[in-house]
Amino acid sequence: MLWQSTARTDKGKVRKRNEDAVLDLPERGLWVVADGMGGHQNGALASRLIIEEMLELPDQLSLDERLLGVRDCLYRVNRLLGHDITVTADRPDSIMGSTVVMLLAEGERAICVWAGDSRCYLWRSGRLFQLSRDHCLMQELMEEQQMSEEEAASHPSARALTRAVGANDELMLDVVDFTVYPGDTLLLCSDGLYQDLSRTAIGDALALDSTEHAVQRLFKEALEGPARDNISAVVVRP
Repeated sequence: MLWQSTARTDKGKVRKRNEDAVLDLPERGLWVVADGMGGHQNGALASRLIIEEMLELPDQLSLDERLLGVRDCLYRVNRLLGHDITVTADRPDSIMGSTVVMLLAEGERAICVWAGDSRCYLWRSGRLFQLSRDHCLMQELMEEQQMSEEEAASHPSARALTRAVGANDELMLDVVDFTVYPGDTLLLCSDGLYQDLSRTAIGDALALDSTEHAVQRLFKEALEGPARDNISAVVVRP
């Protein structure tokens, strides 16, 4: 299966620097969005480390072997960010981490791996599906305390992450394995993109005739809004 994809990242209209990083390798069936956190240079370093490690992964392997490689890679980065780099930073309490969402593909099979609140969407037959589940307090409040989305969103720490690379000694990853069909379109994005766009706006963009046009539409609409955060997206199509 030949893949088409387009990636873009932007610092938005408020942040002084871009701490997001993206990887777009359709020839290898590998796409990544990493949203760094920690302020100053910390977030940018964290997201860049993830991308650099992914570039080192061998690609002449089966999809299952590549998944194992991805897990090992992210565990290694988690250790680096959680201890080796952080303890030598200027401030002992420095926070350095990153969300990550990635897509691995081979033939008609795809695997999404993530930690944090960067998302993977699937546009199929005129419907938008969110394949990933946010690792944040808001999601936990909805699931564990049966709060409505509006109630959970009103919590002062609603967007606080419960998982991220570098956030805890033990990194927990979620994985979804699925089949891709002709006509499908996939979107990987940071929260800076989806937080101010409706599901209808995202779906309308993914329904356009090319990955390039889809990304152009997504960024046009996102940047017409407040764009308070960095914005990153990768649109993928078989």
